[in-house]
Amino acid sequence: MKKLLITLLFFCVSLSAQIQQIQAIQTTASAINADSFLGYDVFGAHYFIKNNVLNKSKEATTWQYKNPALGKIARVDLQNPLKIVLFYENFNTVVVLDNQLNEIQQTNLSKNEVPIVATAVGLAFGNRLWIYNSLSQQIGLLDYLKNDYKNLTAPFKGNIKYYSSDFNYFQWIDEKSDWYRCDIYGKVTPVGKIPEFDQLEMVSDTDLIYKKNNRLYYFTVDGNKTTFIDFGKKTFESFSYNAQILSIFTTQEITNYKITLP
Repeated sequence: MKKLLITLLFFCVSLSAQIQQIQAIQTTASAINADSFLGYDVFGAHYFIKNNVLNKSKEATTWQYKNPALGKIARVDLQNPLKIVLFYENFNTVVVLDNQLNEIQQTNLSKNEVPIVATAVGLAFGNRLWIYNSLSQQIGLLDYLKNDYKNLTAPFKGNIKYYSSDFNYFQWIDEKSDWYRCDIYGKVTPVGKIPEFDQLEMVSDTDLIYKKNNRLYYFTVDGNKTTFIDFGKKTFESFSYNAQILSIFTTQEITNYKITLP
């Protein structure tokens, strides 16, 4: 009986030791003075906000954009570094910048013919923006040059806890932790249920990285599988992921790690 208990104990210890994790390998670290770190673009420039001013920095050059009349920057969309989108939610306004942070377009959504109060904004294809209109509880597309807005979806209930977008899709997670995707034709597809999170970043159609209680995890809807990401730091403010590079922000520095997702 004693031998059996020892064997079972050894089996349990061995099993727990086999819990999968991703080992992050540090590549670079640099000091930063910022309130929030936004990430890198495809050209290697990094972006951050300090005192409500958007900063873009690459090598020895820094560009800035500030517009205090519009209040606090609520969201920055970096997916196209030639067309950066800033959302000022308190003033229901969207600003589009070029690659040197010069203002290209400023759109006050309150002046649109269709009543809009936006709580989510992201860059879509062409000169269009994804909009979640809280007045109608619908997702739509706005051509910001023509000021032409069209609703895409039927109204839906529930608050958007997190959202992300690219040229062809708007994705969101609601307060029940359900993940949905909407295409440019208005088709809404449920993706799956995800774990509770403090911060999150979608990395594919079915995968994401999330922060919970100062720990970082990789999650895939396929198989409902969670994997711990080990990068050594116990406390950090936020993270960013792009092309197998994980960036960790601690208000004092940015540390970059190479990781390989399953």
